[in-house]
This record gives sequence, C-alpha cells and structure tokens, in this order.
Amino acid sequence: MLDLKWIRENHERLDEALRSRGAPPASAEVLRLDETRREHLTTLQTWQGRRNEASKEIGKAKASGDAARADAVMAEVADLKAKIQDGEREERRLDAELTDFLAALPNIPLDDVPEGADEAGNVEIRRGGAKPQFAFPPKEHFELGEALGLMDFDAAARMSGSRFTVLKGGLARLERALGQFMLDIHTAEFGYEEVSPPILVRDEALYGTGQLPKFAEDLFRTTDGRWMIPTAEVSLTNLVREQILDGAALPLRYTALTPSFRSEAGSAGRDTRGMLRQHQFYKAELVSITTPETSTDEHERMTRAAETVLERLGLHYRTVVLCTGDMGFSSRKTYDIEVWLPGQDAFREISSCSVCGDFQARRMNARFRPAGASQAPRFVHTLNGSGTAVGRALIAVMENYQTEAGAIRIPDALRPYMGGIELIGRE
Repeated sequence: MLDLKWIRENHERLDEALRSRGAPPASAEVLRLDETRREHLTTLQTWQGRRNEASKEIGKAKASGDAARADAVMAEVADLKAKIQDGEREERRLDAELTDFLAALPNIPLDDVPEGADEAGNVEIRRGGAKPQFAFPPKEHFELGEALGLMDFDAAARMSGSRFTVLKGGLARLERALGQFMLDIHTAEFGYEEVSPPILVRDEALYGTGQLPKFAEDLFRTTDGRWMIPTAEVSLTNLVREQILDGAALPLRYTALTPSFRSEAGSAGRDTRGMLRQHQFYKAELVSITTPETSTDEHERMTRAAETVLERLGLHYRTVVLCTGDMGFSSRKTYDIEVWLPGQDAFREISSCSVCGDFQARRMNARFRPAGASQAPRFVHTLNGSGTAVGRALIAVMENYQTEAGAIRIPDALRPYMGGIELIGRE
C-alpha cells in the first residue's frame, strides 16, 4: 500500500507512475477521500470537545442550584452523544473507503525501470550458459515424458481435470531432486533459512502481500474460508507481519520448497499442452526482509541466487528487467529469468525476482527499529523471488538434456540427488 502522506505531497508523480503502468490517474480521488475524512474528523473532534466541556458545565450548574441550566446542558450532551456515535460509525466507513481505494493502487516503479506497455518493452540485461546444439530435432517435454511412460496427463485429467500432471519413476525423482538441489544452494551458499510454512492462509496474509482483494480470481479457496497459497512468498513474507524487528538482525532471508496453487484465470488456450502452466506446482521461493538502505543491493543478490541454480544445471538463460506495463502489482522493480527450451525454440520464464519497497510492509504493519538508535520504528522493505520454479526447471532439464532416442541425461550437479543415476530411459 502506498504512503498517504507521500501521495499528498507527490500527487502528480503518482498519476504519472500509474500512467506508465497502464492504469488511470487516481490522485484526485485519493485527495477527495482524504479531505472528506479529515473534515469529518475535525467535526467529530469538535463534538467530542464540546461534550467534555458540557459535562463539566452540568456539575457547575447543579452545584449552583441552576436546575434549568443543568437540564438544558444534559439535553445537549445527550444530543452530542448520539451525534458522536453516528460520527464514529461514519469515521469507520470513511476510513474503510479510503483504505480500500489505496489497497487497489499498484506500487510505484523505481526510476530506472524501463517504460513500456507490455512484455515487448522488457529489456534484456545479460545471458548465461551455452545454448545446446542438437544433431536431431529436439522434442518438447511432454513428448519425451509420455514416450518414456513417466508423464501421464490423461490420468491427471481423470482425477483432477485439465492443467494437472502425474509424474512417475525417474521423472518424479528428478522433480524431487531439483527441489532439494535448489534448497541446498540457497541455504548453504546464500544464507537463506529454510522454512516449512503453512500452505493454507487467511485473508489477512494474502492482503499483506497484495494478492487480495484485487486478484482473488487467481486463487483457490477452501470451504472454511482459507486460501491455498499461490506462492510461498505469502507465507514467508507474513512471518514478520505485525512485528517490530531489531534492525541489527536484518536482513532476514527465508526459503521454502512448497506446492503452489493458481487458478490460471484468464489463461484459457495458453500452454494447454504439457506442464508449463499448471494449477499445482512446486517452487523454491526466496524472501528477504531488509532495511530501505539495503533493499536494492539485496535485489541483485537474490537474482544472482536464482541465476546460480540455472548455471549449476548447465542451462542457457537470459535475465530481463520488466517494463512498467509488465510488472506485478506489488513490485517496484522486477527481474525475470528466462530459461531456454529447445523443444519450443524459445526462452520461457522460470524465475521472477522483485523488490517491493515498503508496499507490502504497510499492508502487514511490519516494521524495524534502527540499530543503536532511539528513532521511531520504520517500515521494512520486502523482496521475493523464485529460486526457481521446480516444474519449469524439470521441463528445461528434460529438453536440454534429451538424447536422440528420447532418454534424459542427468546433469552432473543432480546426480548425487539421483542416487548416481545418469540417464532416465535408454539410448
């Protein structure tokens, strides 16, 4: 959520930022709601002040024997009491109206984010790894998996519908190996603390990270009102909700390997073959909680952690900075990492690393007290990233390490996690 004081002082900048994100201007409505609320608060405070004064006058009138005056003031107090009760209800309504409007506004992009309307405006900043060369036409992952008898979309559809997959045997083990491999890199080399968090959360958690109320249709909800997480970002970031942290302990870095659940609303007809776009998938998530002064450097560090996973797997990738029109709702700046899929002859996103500033922290009331200072608590900065999407990493390994016979060679880095197995299938 954006800082209301900042909006009052920078309303033109707000509208310019919203324009760059393809959103309509909002400052006039924010200022109108704010002014209405402030005027009402002034009136309410006037009534409350007069009630306090009148209460004292009643005692004085009674002490002086002026019963008529006492009765008149008592009637006034009764009237003020009713006005104040109605006024407090109106205050709550105006507070909610302003908060709801602010909650629907996206974050403000950093100054160095390229402006653009959609993904065509994204800017590539680097590449890593070598693109594989094949002496045969490479197949897509679902062709390989089905031919091996280890990827079953029909069985998944019979029990769950579309956009689910059953993995068996070597591919199921390879998926598990990839998740463990990612966690080991992030914990041992980048200092993230492994967490096993809830995957069912309440409204407040999703509101805190910005998925609610705007993106409810993208989520799955249980019959008791909880939500299935679309990413472990929700659980990990909310570890610090309603907390005042010791500034000396920052940054906090968390990682988790969890299932994630997304309805894929609006994606009808996209990536219908295979397991690129699923309702259920595993992802290794990275979350950092930092001070405002260190969040930009932390963003680069987090992105490097995700890139390291792909480099160790020997995969070709590119890193792009998203333009203003392609960024996520809560982000101030986002790097997408796209892995090369030879079966598609294309790069596809496998990680997205974002710095959110204090946008989520305001929604969660997550603050820190500066180390060695008597200053008032300040809002933390939050960051999140995929480190990486396990299912898409599985796809990438299958397509990049396929043989002409349709087998899958195991990357060297994964063989310790596969019990020494070097090949899935037969050459």
